[in-house]
Amino acid sequence: MTAYIEITPFDVIKYELDKPTGYIKVDRPQETSSSPPTLYGFIPRTYCAERVADLCPSAVRGDGDPLDICVISERAIDRADITMTATVVGGLQMLDGDEADDKIIGVLNKDPVWGGVTDADQLPGALIDRLAHYFETYKLRPNQPAETKITARYGADRAHVVVLAALDDYQAHFGSETNPPGTGDS
Repeated sequence: MTAYIEITPFDVIKYELDKPTGYIKVDRPQETSSSPPTLYGFIPRTYCAERVADLCPSAVRGDGDPLDICVISERAIDRADITMTATVVGGLQMLDGDEADDKIIGVLNKDPVWGGVTDADQLPGALIDRLAHYFETYKLRPNQPAETKITARYGADRAHVVVLAALDDYQAHFGSETNPPGTGDS
């Protein structure tokens, strides 16, 4: 699976894809001291809409963004705006307000330490706990209630179902467009 990396564990700024232009933009500075514990980005040509929302019982809709992915690597990668190949091993079902906003967990292919992992249950529990904590706190603002909640943790089988739903949502909304939305003429 191809992953596009927007943020590294060294970033204290949240970046994301600006759909109208196709460029990476500053979304917001992190208001807390929390930093992502892994590489963080999205799976190209995915979209979180109806099919992804149907997999999250409390969601009213998908978040309208590409499907997020966290990629684990033994070596520190301090550069974003790159692609890499990752193996999908699990995920976190997240509710952001009333929107499904799953976080897929992957391991860098050919990684000397993590490359053999095939399911999230082979990862240290503390690492999954850190990911869950990050996503439950990364939008916190002083004196405001949390906007996000991890509602489930899942393994590779469920993660593949979520990825396929996001690929189908993309196809349903954007068809066979040569260029993804916002990256040029179709």
